[in-house]
Amino acid sequence: MSGEDQLRDLYDASYPRLVGQLTAFTGSRAEAEDVVQEAFVRALGRSRGFARVDNPEAWLRTVAVNLARSRWRRVRRFAGLLPDLVPDQHPDLGPDRVALLHALEALPAAQREAIALHHLADLPVADIASALGVPVGTVKARLSRGRAALADLLADDPEGAPRA
Repeated sequence: MSGEDQLRDLYDASYPRLVGQLTAFTGSRAEAEDVVQEAFVRALGRSRGFARVDNPEAWLRTVAVNLARSRWRRVRRFAGLLPDLVPDQHPDLGPDRVALLHALEALPAAQREAIALHHLADLPVADIASALGVPVGTVKARLSRGRAALADLLADDPEGAPRA
């Protein structure tokens, strides 16, 4: 099987999962699709080196995360604003999923990254630390603070309306 065929099989198996993980990470399905596709393009351009990677999906996820971070920095530098997440960008998601995406967007980027990679990508803390280039203790703190913030953001008030 050629390298391109192996990459095609990896794409078929990993693309939906990576897009789901990066949607939570970025807050935008379109942005997630862009960075995941760019990660696959980079893998294709490095087919010999990519064939020797121990965990190709983890490599792709790391590249996509780094691309998303670079885009965030660029947006902040030139526009001063991160893109807003609006419910009509996600017509195929239920109201609970949209509320979760809104709550994730409200978190600081570092906490959102840790939550998305741990709870949606099912990565262990050590792998997250490696992917983000931070100590394990930092990841644990971000997860703890992020969970607490999400609990507050998603908690219902006595009248049944979600808090903002």
